[in-house]
This record gives sequence, C-alpha cells and structure tokens, in this order.
Amino acid sequence: MSVRATARIHAVPDGRGGTALPVLRGEGPLALRRTRAALPGTARVTVVGAMSAPLGGDRLAVGARAARGARLAVDAAAATVALPGPRPGGGPAHYTVTLHVEEDAVLDWLPEPLVSAHGSDLVLTTVVHLATTARLTLREELVLGRHGEAGGTLRSRLTVTRGGRPLLDQETAYGPGAPGGWDGPAVLGGHRAVGQLLVVEPSFEEKALDNRMLGPTAVRARLNGPAVLVTAIAPDARELRAVLGRAAQDIAGPGSG
Repeated sequence: MSVRATARIHAVPDGRGGTALPVLRGEGPLALRRTRAALPGTARVTVVGAMSAPLGGDRLAVGARAARGARLAVDAAAATVALPGPRPGGGPAHYTVTLHVEEDAVLDWLPEPLVSAHGSDLVLTTVVHLATTARLTLREELVLGRHGEAGGTLRSRLTVTRGGRPLLDQETAYGPGAPGGWDGPAVLGGHRAVGQLLVVEPSFEEKALDNRMLGPTAVRARLNGPAVLVTAIAPDARELRAVLGRAAQDIAGPGSG
C-alpha cells in the first residue's frame, strides 16, 4: 500500500524581532520539529523521518512559506533514502517540495542527502517562488546507491522563479532508464554523488560574483539575476558536502566575487 503524506511550514515575524511558526504540521514519514536556531531571529525546523519512505508508489510533499520579513531555516535529522516499492513495477515514488519566500524574507533550505537505493525509482520535484527582495540558500545532494551497491533510478527537477520571472529551470536523470551518458565523462564521470548550492541574494545585483572553477569537480556560475549556482560531483556524500561547504564559505566570505 502506497503512502501519501504532506508537511506544511509557515513562518511569520513574531513582532519581537523573531520568527513564529503558526503552521507546523507533518504526516506519516514527514514529522516536523522546531529546533534551536544558530542565528538570532530565525526559526529552525528539522524534518525527522518517522518511517521508511519514499517507497515505490509513495507520494510525499513538503510545503514551506516564509512570510514578509520572516527568517526560516529547514534541515533534516538524517538522509532520505528512496527504497524499492513492495510491488515490482508499481510505479515511481514522488517527492515534491514547494517553497514560497516573500519580500524581505530569508529561507535556508538545507536537507540531508537523498540516497537512491538499488532498485528504487524516485521523481524529485522542487519548485521555488521568490519575491524580488527574498533571500534563499538551497542545497541539494543526491547519492546514487548505499555503500557497496548501485543506485536506483532518480529524476530531479528544480524550478525557481523570482518576481514571477524564471530564474532557473533544470532537470537531471540518473540510473536505469535515464538518457545515455549520465555516468559518462560529460556528466558524473563515474562519481556517485552530485549536488548543487543555489544562493539568491539581492545585493548581487550591485556586486555580481564571477564564474569560476571551485576545484576539479565543482563550478560556480552566475545566473540571469542576483544569484549563483554551484554544481559539484564527488565520489561520496562526505566529500560532496565538503565541496559545497567550501563553496558556501567562498560565496559568503570577503573577496568571493
């Protein structure tokens, strides 16, 4: 039997310099907990997996909204593992993330890696709507297979609009059934982990960051707007996190542009 579950997060200013969470509701495998934030004025929410999911045929959805002036950080307690469904040929699982960031709001979307286990089939869709003065940091890490196993089938699409206009729309596919060449030298080159870091910062309008290589397997690219996208591949999840972490420090630190 497939699972359908939805989690919703709504962050608003609390009137005292902080951020309140009038809506914090999860279902099934999507349990939500408010946890201690590192930055003042920020509400931090951690997604805690309450059961094994997604399996083939499951449909999971997470929606988060940061209202005008709110500061919201969302992370996870552990990696998400896409597993084969109980019935062969039962169709892919779907995991949909929808984010809204209003004027002068900040959202840090920093989940743990998504692991595509052997035999699994998952469609991951992330849709982000940003106001023109919104700030966003979004990290996505995909790992093909658990230790010592081949990965499953994983399709991922990330769509971002800013002020109602397209900022980024990209789609990737890996594993059995993906277009040929996904594991070749032009894409993964034999690596098992792939990730990206998207930073949208209105101040980049005045001081845009440059395009640059960040080591042999990562690149930072300017987008058509106040945003940069870092794309990286690595042999495993640990090295991928290190590469993206260094990229984040490079973007935030002095002289990064």
